[in-house]
Amino acid sequence: MAMQFYASPEQIMRDRSELARKGIARGRSAVVLSYAGGVLFVAENLSSALHKVSEIYDRIGFAAVGRYNEFENLRRAGVRMADLNGLSYDRRDVTGLGLANAYAQTLGAIFTEQSKPFEVEICVAEVGATPEDDSLYRNTYDGSVTDEPGRMAMGGQAEAIAGVLKSNHRSDMSLGEAVKVAVQALASVGGEGGAARAIAANQLEVAVLDRNRVGRTFRRITGGALTALLDGDAAGDAASEAGREKTPTTPTEEAHKPTTSAGSADLEDKPGDKSGA
Repeated sequence: MAMQFYASPEQIMRDRSELARKGIARGRSAVVLSYAGGVLFVAENLSSALHKVSEIYDRIGFAAVGRYNEFENLRRAGVRMADLNGLSYDRRDVTGLGLANAYAQTLGAIFTEQSKPFEVEICVAEVGATPEDDSLYRNTYDGSVTDEPGRMAMGGQAEAIAGVLKSNHRSDMSLGEAVKVAVQALASVGGEGGAARAIAANQLEVAVLDRNRVGRTFRRITGGALTALLDGDAAGDAASEAGREKTPTTPTEEAHKPTTSAGSADLEDKPGDKSGA
């Protein structure tokens, strides 16, 4: 008779945690922070075909690091849940906290019940009327969820990046200042001998939840608008803000309810939503 090997539950949990942390550490980092005009997402991403930052609902965004196929499944599930609740009840009933708690339940169940945990770390961000009203929720591979204080970093060297963010972040920053702080934090790790490095615009994925926009607040910043922001061009900051609504609004009035879903990725880059327009 073959002997059955025994492993204690504590050892199994430790092994799963180690597997998940190693998988997350292999990915490139991402930063989410509040600024005067909304919530900024900046992620290192060498692929233009795969998004690490996306829209979930009207005023809710999503960022993730780790295994793409796993966090993409979570993102799609979040979009379906948000759309179902918004259509069944009211768009105001869809909140970042509700989605973060749903992700926590899913990740916790996978971590405890399946042999392999999801190697992901995600952020659910909801933009408010002021920076103090913004909500940033961190979901980890084991189902934990924490409320972050206006800024957060994810990835293998998140602690070092978070230290730079803490030193330089202010809630009253302009978009250009916020982008510089985020890129500076990401570039502070990974260089030779621990030195800072340079990150080109084509290696970044940048998006915002614009608190002054009516309805769907998510928009990407790409191309010339992003290059101008990285170069410190004031005109680029102005161009990236052009075309948006000037009155902060939450989607409570029937006339302002969006008629499209965040589930379709091609809607994120439709002509009316292009960065710099």
